[in-house]
Amino acid sequence: MLIDTLREQFARIGQLDAQVADIERRLRQCHQQDPASQRIAAIPGVGLRSATAAVATMGDAKAFKLGREFAAWLGLVPRQSGTGGRVKLLGISKRGDTYLRTLLIHGARSVLANSKEPPHWATNLAKRRPHNVVVVGAGQQDGTHDLGLAGP
Repeated sequence: MLIDTLREQFARIGQLDAQVADIERRLRQCHQQDPASQRIAAIPGVGLRSATAAVATMGDAKAFKLGREFAAWLGLVPRQSGTGGRVKLLGISKRGDTYLRTLLIHGARSVLANSKEPPHWATNLAKRRPHNVVVVGAGQQDGTHDLGLAGP
């Protein structure tokens, strides 16, 4: 009885693998037909899933005037608190699409980890802040500028 049960579970795993492959095939087709998705995928650290998720989530990138607006919409910018002209920056707000934010942060982490020479600003920031803060900064810095959302 145990062997039959394990065989059934193994067959279900095989079915799930086939379904995942089918979904990835459809994502590739959608990506190949969408120029916005292809432009986003050209950003270092952004792959097929991140690009298609970004296009599906944000729709038209022209809805955002600046890259910072897009980053704020995703929840990548620090929350602000303060009075009397004194502003204190808190942690990232974690508002917006959790899935897309997670994909972009992991892509930025990969780019920083695999770069031969990290950007100067990232090296300086790493001296003062924790590694994860630098990673989130890289997600803001590189991704939003390359999306064509940054100002002139």
